[in-house]
Amino acid sequence: MRAFIAPAFKRSEQRASAGAFIDGLLSGVERKTGWMLAEEAGLERPYRIQSLLGRSSWSADTLCERVRSYAMEALGDPDGVLVVDETGFLKKGVHSVGVGRQYSGTAGRIENCQIGVFASYASRWGHALIDRQLYLPKAWANDPERRAKAHVPENVAFATKPAIACEMVARLLDAGAPCAFVLADAVYGSDHRFRRMLEDRGQPYVLAVRSNHTLRFLEEWALVQTDPATMISELPTEAWQPLSAGEGAKGQRLYDWAWVPLGYQTAEGFSRWLLARRSLRDPQNIAYYFAHARTGTTLAELAAAAGLRWTIEECFLRTKDDLGLDHCEARSWHGWHRHMSLVMAAAAFLARVTADQRRAAYGKRNETSPGRQTAAA
Repeated sequence: MRAFIAPAFKRSEQRASAGAFIDGLLSGVERKTGWMLAEEAGLERPYRIQSLLGRSSWSADTLCERVRSYAMEALGDPDGVLVVDETGFLKKGVHSVGVGRQYSGTAGRIENCQIGVFASYASRWGHALIDRQLYLPKAWANDPERRAKAHVPENVAFATKPAIACEMVARLLDAGAPCAFVLADAVYGSDHRFRRMLEDRGQPYVLAVRSNHTLRFLEEWALVQTDPATMISELPTEAWQPLSAGEGAKGQRLYDWAWVPLGYQTAEGFSRWLLARRSLRDPQNIAYYFAHARTGTTLAELAAAAGLRWTIEECFLRTKDDLGLDHCEARSWHGWHRHMSLVMAAAAFLARVTADQRRAAYGKRNETSPGRQTAAA
């Protein structure tokens, strides 16, 4: 890992500090603060650790690109998926860049917090965060004094979370990330510009959508307006079928699934559907999705893809609980992105170790299975 990310740093002192920082993140230190990480590294003062996030000159974006390449080498797979979501970072003060009273899905309510938009990659080999950007509320974006104090770059303007995700996913796809589906929750699935970007690229997706999302169709030259909940409620009982949304901690996660073709114009060879997932225990609990994929894709394939969205929640949980993703003390724009990128580097290292173990186990199964080729073959 150190050799892979070393080119992101200009000086040997920076490389040494980054190595100490990541080692500290991977250690058992409870709080990943400057003082704690410095103590873990055997330093008398946290100057070097704090300088890495603040005063020193290096590009967090360059590090993020190298972390992404490192993770993709381990996890890349034709059946892999890109997942987009945001997470909140609770704060007490008003000076940390992007902080404000805003809704945090992490807390489940409006809190004083920062919000970061992240992308993760998931495949049969594991999952890891591979991109990040801080959401800058309008109150910050339009305040020159606050921007200057937090060193927000001049080219950073206000952008909605779906707009951030749109640019992020396009960048990842341009970089060649093998991606069978793009997945996201209703914040992004309800944004037509995000969906259109994916459709224009011929990129399959399964995106959650709100039950009351407005849908308009032309039927016999009349404009009909409806919503996902209404469309699905009109389906007959036999339209539902039990399918797996993937394996969970207690085995296969079974739900009832149904789908309806959407008659919107699409590129040749592609189709669009409205999907619904219904709880077996509580039939009133229904989630809705827009799906875009190659014609002939089965409902079972779409259900399995939709079920992988949990992987980014797992990434958030592990990086916060174990690696200090939410322990950032830096108040500046570049400090926040540096901290997140260093945590992502530590997480990518763990993901690669897991992927290597899974590949080794997979190879052994092939070697011992009668009538099958070995992994080496």
